[in-house]
Amino acid sequence: MSRKKDELNQRDTIDNTKDAPLTTNQGLPVSEDEFSLKAGKRGPTLMEDFHFREKMTHFDHERIPERIVHARGFGVHGEFEVYESLEKYTKAKFLTEPGKKTPVFVRFSTVGGSRGSMDIPRDVRGFATKFYTDEGNFDLVGNNMPVFFMQDAIKFPDFVHAVKPEPHNEIPQAASAHNTFWDWVAENSESAHMVMWLMSDRAIPRSYSMMEGFGVHTFRLVNAEGKSRFVKFHWKPVEGTHQVLWDEAQIINGKNIDFNRQTLWENIENGHPAEFELGLQIIEEDQEHEMDFDILDPTKLWPEEDVPVQIVGKMTLDQNVDNYFAETEQVAFHPGHVVPGIDFSNDPLLQGRLFSYTDTQLIRLGGPNFHQIPINRPICPFTNNQRDGYGQMSIHKGQTAHHKNRMNNNQPEPLSAEEGGYEHYQEKVEGNKVRARSESFEDHFSQAKMFLNSLSDTERQHLSDAFSFELAKCDMDIRNNAIEKLLNNIDRDLAEYVADRTGAELPAENEESTYEKSSPALSMMNTKFSLNTRTVGVIITPDVTEDTLKETRSKLEEKGLQVKFISDKIYTIGSTTIDETLATVHSVLFDSMIVISGEEDLQPPVIEQLEIAFKHKKAIGFGGNVSFAKLSFSEKDKGVSNIETELDNFLEDVKNHRVWDR
Repeated sequence: MSRKKDELNQRDTIDNTKDAPLTTNQGLPVSEDEFSLKAGKRGPTLMEDFHFREKMTHFDHERIPERIVHARGFGVHGEFEVYESLEKYTKAKFLTEPGKKTPVFVRFSTVGGSRGSMDIPRDVRGFATKFYTDEGNFDLVGNNMPVFFMQDAIKFPDFVHAVKPEPHNEIPQAASAHNTFWDWVAENSESAHMVMWLMSDRAIPRSYSMMEGFGVHTFRLVNAEGKSRFVKFHWKPVEGTHQVLWDEAQIINGKNIDFNRQTLWENIENGHPAEFELGLQIIEEDQEHEMDFDILDPTKLWPEEDVPVQIVGKMTLDQNVDNYFAETEQVAFHPGHVVPGIDFSNDPLLQGRLFSYTDTQLIRLGGPNFHQIPINRPICPFTNNQRDGYGQMSIHKGQTAHHKNRMNNNQPEPLSAEEGGYEHYQEKVEGNKVRARSESFEDHFSQAKMFLNSLSDTERQHLSDAFSFELAKCDMDIRNNAIEKLLNNIDRDLAEYVADRTGAELPAENEESTYEKSSPALSMMNTKFSLNTRTVGVIITPDVTEDTLKETRSKLEEKGLQVKFISDKIYTIGSTTIDETLATVHSVLFDSMIVISGEEDLQPPVIEQLEIAFKHKKAIGFGGNVSFAKLSFSEKDKGVSNIETELDNFLEDVKNHRVWDR
């Protein structure tokens, strides 16, 4: 167990698990909490009932505005430790002191949906990390995709308006498959690269612990000598990067809209932390213009084959929140929360975010003191001349609240960089005031084609089908425009496929991107594979013995799998209780399925579950006297194994995530 919550004990904690009397907000013990104060048993409620008024008033005001984007989130505590000192690159202490553990809080999220939407829409995932360092909070506010839809922050409101439910009828929820989104991306070709990511399997992650994280923007690292380098931040999941299938995602959203958050919560509760390694891509300042794109362009990534990712540390997320609202909902991230040794670049999207994030917290959290909310407080002392305002939680001593001052010996006193004060990197900046875009940002299609070039045949098929699904939900003129202005400029074969599948008009051939570069790191097939946190649903018939159940559970859990026994109803076999029924779970909620049968034939609900698991290319195991007579597949098919004689084969198929060549 990490120590992050011990470090955050500045916050006031009320432990409602302990015996205590019920009181009002003022601490007055309450003798009755079921009936309001009335004039007689059947009379009117009296205004003097202060307990009723206090309770109801709080209830009436206990909701705050949800985030405009990233409304549906899930947070978890952990800690970060750097492997080796990075003092060559930065003076940030949490990156230069190996062995020091820095508390972190991470909020994973979807982007487009409301707070009550589902966990697995086709969407970008937020991956925001707050480091509670000894020098102040550092927020790495990123996504599970390394690029974004626009190059300049002034377009962000337009994009969000387009991807949100359409304003005339508030439909569809948490989905990009509609007219306004595809109208916007087709008319704003800088979105081409990001749309490829959104239509890929990256947009439907298997779990929060199985997706990459990216800082998206180009930042600066500055060392103690004042030397600056450009940097991009990466989070690499220890369990690898994996997905669900789109057909599977749609069923999951019907069976369990909390699938991703529940998976993370249960894994942590069961002692399986989510682990990510921090990686840095670094470019020397004098190499800024050596790439075939502008490194400040947020719609471009730095290919890992050209700029290797240096793994520098590890984050372990191993403690769930105590209260969702107080922590996950009230946490406030900001890309402008930095520490000495980390600075900004001139990325125009980043520059706009540096304004926007403070502004949005003011309305969501009720004023300028949101940094004093316990989940947002630094663990280091903070002293300044800010006073008053909504939600002021500190009592400030002394007369002065101004700088400079003589009355208080100029305290609090600014520090020099040598003393730990933050100083911005002294970059030379000059130019005319213009509303314009650098010519180096004008290539919108090369990296979109590079992304396509990098995919396996399976991933490419998934992407093509995703485009077809989305555009088929749009009006015909929107389809035609998106294929002509977007897909036809990326890849002619892709444009032809989607036009054919959606009944759209195939535009005339034009000069599609001829970019031949590929980047193997972009394929999710080139990732790590592990049995850790993998799940298996074991369907049994009532005539299976307890010894068989115990032996099966023991063998599978020994290898790291999480086992659920499933039958037609909840009952007990000896000391073993069935976990779920065929009505309460579904094969889409598991990574793999096993069926164990005695002499009974498989019933239709069992057959349905197995057929869908086979369709979704999952590993399938069997034991006992299972008959395949009523199934469309047999024990000879790929990824179908007898767990009594071929357990290793089954485990290998589960580890590899899917039986893609089935």
